[in-house]
Amino acid sequence: MSTVTSGRSAKVTLPADDQILVTRGFAAPKHLVYRAWTEPELVRRWWTAKRGTMTVCDMDVRVGGTWRWVMVTNEGDFEVAFHGEYVEIVPDEKIVSSEEYEGMPGATAVNTVTLVEEDGRTKLTLLTQHKNKANRDAHLNSGMEDGLQDALDLMEEVAVSLA
Repeated sequence: MSTVTSGRSAKVTLPADDQILVTRGFAAPKHLVYRAWTEPELVRRWWTAKRGTMTVCDMDVRVGGTWRWVMVTNEGDFEVAFHGEYVEIVPDEKIVSSEEYEGMPGATAVNTVTLVEEDGRTKLTLLTQHKNKANRDAHLNSGMEDGLQDALDLMEEVAVSLA
């Protein structure tokens, strides 16, 4: 397993040629981290990582429900859109969903978010399973890590603010 990042709040590793694993601790209990991940009004506060304006945040958080998140960059010249379907939901513990970047149709991945709480802190793991190494590498080379790091920092602020 190789590490992609260093010195940031989230650790990004590559456990297999078609996977990205993100691990991060949050100074909040898991039910608040879960809320920050699953409530549209809260997602709007962190997902863009201050790189744009979220124009769509549709979420039907249930097995078989769908989601779609869209943002326009701060420069206003680029739209970034993702959508997927919820496959498994265990409230406050696990969310499994498909994800497709609309700029790369057909390159669907599966995200598994797991929340584990210990002493009021939550460890979040996000495993992204791609169809192949080429899709995984395209995801990595998109600049996703920098935005993800900033977004998760904001997500922690949101979760802590709910206490």
